[in-house]
Amino acid sequence: MKSILKYLKQYIKDDFSIAYYGAVLGFLALSIGVNYYLDFEDSIIDSYYGKGIRIFYFFLFYAFAYYGTCLIMMVFKSQSTLFGNKWFWIKSLFILSVLALDAGFHYHDNFVRAEFPPAMQYFARKVSKNLINIGTMIVPMLVFYHLLDKEKNKFYGLTWHNFNYKPYLFMLGVMIPVILLASFIDNFSNFYPIYKSNPAHTFLGTDEWFPAILYELAYGWNFLTIELAFRGFMILGLTSIMGRNVVLPMVATYCFYHFGKPAGEAISSIVGGYILGVIALESRSIFGGVLIHVGVAWLMELFAWLQKEVY
Repeated sequence: MKSILKYLKQYIKDDFSIAYYGAVLGFLALSIGVNYYLDFEDSIIDSYYGKGIRIFYFFLFYAFAYYGTCLIMMVFKSQSTLFGNKWFWIKSLFILSVLALDAGFHYHDNFVRAEFPPAMQYFARKVSKNLINIGTMIVPMLVFYHLLDKEKNKFYGLTWHNFNYKPYLFMLGVMIPVILLASFIDNFSNFYPIYKSNPAHTFLGTDEWFPAILYELAYGWNFLTIELAFRGFMILGLTSIMGRNVVLPMVATYCFYHFGKPAGEAISSIVGGYILGVIALESRSIFGGVLIHVGVAWLMELFAWLQKEVY
């Protein structure tokens, strides 16, 4: 835990200014307010579900968050040359396109409807949604890394080198009572658990927990790809261009990425994204973020499931 506190203390010392952080938080507060007042992500962008244009709208959505925060950073950090850097545009446009492709991808639904019996479609759709990022995120990043990225270090922080899991387990332990309390909030219980009861186990001839566990494994995998994109590519992949200014533009985009979830989760993603971004920047590994992210996600699922079982 001391190492994580050391990372945060040093980064805040180097990066923090009231004007800069205040401007970014104001931008995010306004964006959160507009999104949840209009239900923008759910009711407007998602109204185009099943249409390819939805991917483009997600790109504009994330680009607004990322480049808007970059503009604020340029004003307060005197980074006036950033937008003139060719590789900044190549890398940022690439990762925003990857995020948009993953968020707006829907073609697996057509396959599920065509190839799976009705009793299995919910299960197949939920699992495929979490595994489709192999094609929408992992493969594109691998291709970019091998063909275009000039910095052939570890694959965007996917390394166990000098990784110490103990501080992250401690952080998870601290968060358990917070997540438990959150599970009693109606908005939380309406959203979680993400995997709902369905007839897949009857069709498979298994206990109900078996397909649920398969789903949760796929759900956990999804967070590795999220960490690879946000903390790997957007932090470690852009550090050579933006220096230590990479964190807040990533945090803003990460917040927008949560706009389809309860407002409290979008707000908390600002703090979580900041902490995980600093950890990745200082440790040069994303596995701390993966451990925290997967652990929190599974705890939220577990406590929500227990709430439903008890009540």
